[in-house]
Amino acid sequence: MPHSHDHAAGEHRHGHANDQGIKGALRYLRWLPRMWTSEINDAVVDMIAPRPGERVLDIGAGLGAGAVRAAATGAHVIAVEPTPFLRRLLTVRRALGRADVDVVDGTAERIPVETDSIDALWAVNTMHHWTDPERGAAEVVRVLRPGGRVVLVDERFTDPDHPDHDEFGTDHGPEHHGFTMVDADHMKSMLEAAGLAGVDASSSSIADRPVIAVTAGTPTTE
Repeated sequence: MPHSHDHAAGEHRHGHANDQGIKGALRYLRWLPRMWTSEINDAVVDMIAPRPGERVLDIGAGLGAGAVRAAATGAHVIAVEPTPFLRRLLTVRRALGRADVDVVDGTAERIPVETDSIDALWAVNTMHHWTDPERGAAEVVRVLRPGGRVVLVDERFTDPDHPDHDEFGTDHGPEHHGFTMVDADHMKSMLEAAGLAGVDASSSSIADRPVIAVTAGTPTTE
């Protein structure tokens, strides 16, 4: 398992270019109700099954739909979010709810926590934002403690059975935003190459939505 972790002083950790700037903020404003709470985030956190006292991490936490739910279990949550606009809103939400959530600037490729310090981590609809999936996979493995749990899920909006297919599912749909879906088997291979064992990759359904899911240390989805 890799153990190197070195951030240059003052280095900025930016995510996908399409998440940044005014256009990114306006897009997220339209999505605020969906990002505040969601059944798929609830289901993924239930799969992770955080325990009181554990240190768990949400990659691309957005407004904290998953992070806040996880914190309610008694776990300490680190919410990694590269978009300043969303970090500010999540910081307010954390304060209002007094949730045990640390909101930090970071990306999958640069997770700002110590090596072997995380009991479980998840990501919902963020793999397609990763600018360097191989580096992201290596970071996931680096931060996990031995035996840690992982659930990485992206919804398959291109599946005609997805309830939001008409809005998100085509290159020419009104909300297409220029991201590339990650291949689940490729992500599995990258995680295994980085040193993670027991990885499962599948196309399945979570919260009645078609997804690709990459898991380790948790039951496979059905």
